[in-house]
Amino acid sequence: MSTSLSSFQLLDLLKKANWISEEQFQTSRIHLRQVNPKLHPIEQVADLSLMRHDDHRTMIDEELLTQFVAKLYKLPYEKIDPLKIDVDGVTRVMSMAYAQRHNILVIHVDKQTEVVKVAVMNPEDLAWRESLEQVLRMKIVPVMGNPALIKRYQKEFYLLSASVKGANEVKLQKDNSVTNLEQLIELKGAEEADANDQHIVQIVDWLLQYAFKERASDIHIEPRREVGRIRFRIDGVLHPVYELPISITHAVISRLKILGRMDLAERRKPLDGRVKTKSPDGSEIELRLSTLPTAFGEKFVGRIFDPTVLTRNFDELGLEPETESTWRDLISQPNGIVLLTGPTGSGKTTTLYTSLKLLATPDVNICTIEDPIEMVDPNLNQMQVHHDIGLDFAAGVRALLRQDPDIIMIGEIRDKETAQMAVQAALTGHLVISTLHTNDAPSAMTRLIEIGIEPYLLNATMLGVMAQRLVRTLCKFCKQEKPTDPKAWEALVGANQKVPMPDKIFHPVGCDRCRHTGYQGRQGIYELLKVTDDLKTLVYENGEIRQLRRQGIKDGMNLLRVSGAYKVVAGMTTIEEVLRVAPRDTK
Repeated sequence: MSTSLSSFQLLDLLKKANWISEEQFQTSRIHLRQVNPKLHPIEQVADLSLMRHDDHRTMIDEELLTQFVAKLYKLPYEKIDPLKIDVDGVTRVMSMAYAQRHNILVIHVDKQTEVVKVAVMNPEDLAWRESLEQVLRMKIVPVMGNPALIKRYQKEFYLLSASVKGANEVKLQKDNSVTNLEQLIELKGAEEADANDQHIVQIVDWLLQYAFKERASDIHIEPRREVGRIRFRIDGVLHPVYELPISITHAVISRLKILGRMDLAERRKPLDGRVKTKSPDGSEIELRLSTLPTAFGEKFVGRIFDPTVLTRNFDELGLEPETESTWRDLISQPNGIVLLTGPTGSGKTTTLYTSLKLLATPDVNICTIEDPIEMVDPNLNQMQVHHDIGLDFAAGVRALLRQDPDIIMIGEIRDKETAQMAVQAALTGHLVISTLHTNDAPSAMTRLIEIGIEPYLLNATMLGVMAQRLVRTLCKFCKQEKPTDPKAWEALVGANQKVPMPDKIFHPVGCDRCRHTGYQGRQGIYELLKVTDDLKTLVYENGEIRQLRRQGIKDGMNLLRVSGAYKVVAGMTTIEEVLRVAPRDTK
């Protein structure tokens, strides 16, 4: 891409602005000769991975360089967030050929004010602006955008738009005239686009790659009367992504069902499947697929499992030192039951696999029964639940007991039979690790009693229970300090004086890097209940949850909100975020 500002000139300007030292400047000039000359100067300099040598000490990446050049040319800087761009709207403004010829990308169209915002790579080349304003009869506002993202989304947006248009045209050719509701029902199959059509294949490929790039944990495709809505869950929050015509939505879901080896003809009942694919960087990623019949057709959810996330180190989980020490001690016991509790999406699977990774030594036989197997690990002997042939959790544990295991991992305790088999395994000298769906750690004890486990058996086998949640962490680029609100702090920790109130805490502001949410990434908060002799007495006497909780606190248990308070003090999250995810202390 031609621009009068060369990469060498950009380096010189960085040196004059005191962003880089003379030594960095001289070394970078040598390395620039080896950088791909077809790249934009901003991309070429970003590839050098320079650190600012002034007080900021930050990496000079493409976004930072784009801001630098925007300020140089007195142009507004705009962070290109694909989740906030109306793809159909912006691709209608100009053709792909026109956008690529002038190295620009429309990122926003405001029909009310008749303003079109256009991201540019070359701030000196705005000759196209006047003619485009005459054609569109709208005001053009040029902004400086990241050249790499402009080039990337030029391809992605226009190819997506073309694929949707192409699929629609194929569908229209198959359409017949519909005069009444009965005919509409009969012709439903004919109106739907072909799941194997190349346009549908391209849309699905784009959807998966897009989800990986945006760090999504779940893909939602929700059919409505006229359109299908696509949303991504990122850091625990759903973001609208795109809307497809309803017939194409059904075809996209059918394509995903084919990939997941699901019954394409069955649309009346929920189905499950899984598919393995590769992320843009080449790493393997697994998706767990699920469909649900709704009023307007099948709703689809794809949960994305990144193996690197499931096998983190303990220091990445965010456990407090005391909690981590106790947890390590519990899972190192030769026999007994250790439970993880929390709602879906609270990070239990990550903690589970991290613990198993720690325990999987050559002298230990670890067997698991899962539904489904979240991640295949060569150090574990993993078995999949198959309800259609009678292989449920209880039957699986019964089979595993004959496999000379040292440690048994049960994916989830759902019923009395599974709970009884877990107790039986623990009594016969095995360590059992499993999950349970309860709001907090003490509730797990009462839940097992309600399921039908006798208190004396629970006392003989239970070692401890850890409840957890995931809180969003503050964006390190825009978080700011503010005085602590005593009322908010009291709502967080209550009468617990274990974490003294700090004078100042951080709060979210919002910037381009965090999509103006103020948060980026997530971290766990934990509540670990160790089963002591005093607690066993309460369990045997059928003590209430409040009594168990009070005894747990007396024995050193931190409530989820107290765990969150430590992270608030450390500047990692906010009081509001902890209150959002952690249950209220009802002691």
